[in-house]
Amino acid sequence: MTNPFEDDKAEYTVLVNDQNQHSLWPASLGVPEGWTTALPRTDRSACLAYVEEHWTDLRPAGVGGAT
Repeated sequence: MTNPFEDDKAEYTVLVNDQNQHSLWPASLGVPEGWTTALPRTDRSACLAYVEEHWTDLRPAGVGGAT
């Protein structure tokens, strides 16, 4: 069985929480509480590019990170 978080052939979304932390999330799974969709369903490489471009400060917003 393939890990749904590491399947290059699956579709993903990018999620963001209230601390501006980003997560690559399998599109086949529901969005967990506390997270919102920042990038709708697309391929893994597009999601990774989005995260790299938009999540430049990895610190949570509450500890001095980006808001």
